[in-house]
Amino acid sequence: LPRVNLDGLFDHIERYKVLTFFGVPAIYRMILEHDRVDYYNLSSLKYCFSGGDVLPSEVAERWIKKFGQPIYQGYGATETCGRVSLTPMGEQAPAGSAGKVTPLQKVKLVDPDTLEPVPHGEPGELMVSSEHMVRTYWNKSEETAECFIEMDGKLWYRTRDIVRIDEKGWLFYLDRSVDTLKHKGYRVAVSEIEAVLQEHPAVISACVVGVPDEKVGERIKALAVLKEDVKGVSAYELLKWCRERLAPYKVPQYIEFRDMLPKSKVGKLLRRELRAEERKRFEKVE
Repeated sequence: LPRVNLDGLFDHIERYKVLTFFGVPAIYRMILEHDRVDYYNLSSLKYCFSGGDVLPSEVAERWIKKFGQPIYQGYGATETCGRVSLTPMGEQAPAGSAGKVTPLQKVKLVDPDTLEPVPHGEPGELMVSSEHMVRTYWNKSEETAECFIEMDGKLWYRTRDIVRIDEKGWLFYLDRSVDTLKHKGYRVAVSEIEAVLQEHPAVISACVVGVPDEKVGERIKALAVLKEDVKGVSAYELLKWCRERLAPYKVPQYIEFRDMLPKSKVGKLLRRELRAEERKRFEKVE
């Protein structure tokens, strides 16, 4: 299909009895929210995979309740030439997990500032080494030197992603390191706050950005889009929702409501644009 057309997608699944579907979390949410989803027979779907962003637990739970099949999460990058982790068929992944690291990849978690290994079980920047991965960027020597590093006799790719791997080998994607805020000395993963906001029954999507502040480093600002039929939901209510579910230093200081948030052609949230917009607004005030 040349573009996102949910009715066209539903028709294809029903007509060709599609077994496997790949989508970003936003697509799964759009399907669940679509007015005409119940007009189609989508019972042929058995293997649904999600990648490209963190899948909110609320979406995963609604999906399995409605269609009787889980959404299998995975994680990978173009540079790794395939998946780094994948949820094995038939296994129940812990909430928020992006699967287990595949045998073809070697991984290590490091402090993004020092590249020193982090303690076992602690979050860190994911580095990947594989015989089959990309080794250079075409005609981009500076970018190659920044992203591909020789260490321990192997070439490692710096993913710039912050993840955690538990004692059973499940990988939990937390955030892009560039999307990690520094608030009052803490590293705060914006995706954790976004996931909590998106679990609110009135919120359809959310994005969290940092607002520069001399005293605390960055203040936390949340941009939220409410469902069309929802009225009367205030910023105070969303802040109260966050306080009940997040550590105090992770609760946003500001809530701004938007009609929509910028996304790529495949439905991936364009955080960089929103972050740049906020920084430009801050510079004008200065």
